[in-house]
Amino acid sequence: MSGEPRYEEYEGGEREEVYVKGVLDRLADAIIDGLAALIDRVRPGWKVKNKSRIDEWKLMAYAFNRSPPGVIGAFLVLFFLLVAVLGPYLAPLSYDAQLSFFDPNATRAPPLKVVEVPNNSLAKFLGIKPGRYVLIMGSDDQARDIFSRILYGARTSLVVAILVMLVGPWIGIALGLVAGYYGGKVDELIMRITDIFLAFPGLILAMAFSAVLPPRISDFLRAHETVTSLLLKLFALKPQHAGAMASLVSVIVALWIVWWPGYARLARGMTLSERENVYVEAARALGVPTRWILVRHIFPNIIGPLLVYLTLDVGAVILTEAGLSFLGLGAVPPIADWGRIIYDGSRYFPEDWWAIFFPGLAILLTVLGFNLIGDTLRDVLDPRTRRSIEFRLKEGGERG
Repeated sequence: MSGEPRYEEYEGGEREEVYVKGVLDRLADAIIDGLAALIDRVRPGWKVKNKSRIDEWKLMAYAFNRSPPGVIGAFLVLFFLLVAVLGPYLAPLSYDAQLSFFDPNATRAPPLKVVEVPNNSLAKFLGIKPGRYVLIMGSDDQARDIFSRILYGARTSLVVAILVMLVGPWIGIALGLVAGYYGGKVDELIMRITDIFLAFPGLILAMAFSAVLPPRISDFLRAHETVTSLLLKLFALKPQHAGAMASLVSVIVALWIVWWPGYARLARGMTLSERENVYVEAARALGVPTRWILVRHIFPNIIGPLLVYLTLDVGAVILTEAGLSFLGLGAVPPIADWGRIIYDGSRYFPEDWWAIFFPGLAILLTVLGFNLIGDTLRDVLDPRTRRSIEFRLKEGGERG
């Protein structure tokens, strides 16, 4: 954890708060210095010119490290990312492996049930390695290991969240920048289109698009094998399950469509304020192109609130995607998805409580982690709520 504050007395009886760097602070220093060195290699001289900015980043990191909710959220998110990346390789069984062929009692088995898979032709045909498997979290109605499916489901949630956040919000941010900067008819047109989308509840609109898009997405995937192959690798799916991806990709496209209006309004409001500042007027007077004013001058000054919004929305995307899958509009069998696992288990609740409890807990902890980080970032990035922290290193107990 981070070093705890302590006080030292100086002449006149004044007390000054002194911080000693902890493990997290040193880790933050290493990450920020590494990032600065990487940027400096691409843009020589950047590190020297932006020394004050680097110091400010470190100060923000130190403040973040002293927020217990933020640290807890960071660990939860880091754990989720590790599980999502490594889960398919760590899972004891494949997401579609059905153990009822070897043990009839493996169907809807409770946690810690043991199943023996013999070394025979059936195991080879099904692609299951022989051995003794402990169903840590039990099995579902198809005799599939819930623990393995949760690990694969983490990959599904991560890929969906990344693909949605890489497209949807940035459409809104771009439109908001343009609307706020130009104003007039351009602003009116963009905002009225935004109002049309905001007039419909986001979840209902996403459900509508998720229901009508799968046939078209399926045709697209069949016509573009490269895209299909890439998605299979991203979701860690077997080639024979490529046809089941259409519904999942439809959810991603649907969320692209419904996720931008909020960002458009937020970016537009902040741009209206920023465009009146002196530095924008100076850039105009110097003849700087409008696109560079938006990208290199206004956008960096509104990124703070947008970053908080983006962080909070990662959890919202994961929760929305799970909800759509629970409603039958997202992932379809045999694709492993947390929302789909809960839906399959809900038919046997409360007898098979484990089929709902464990995937529900995974969603809870993941969304909680992103929300805690977002709340902490809001305090850290807002100069009105983040108090200035001056750090003084202590070497050997002496004042540096």
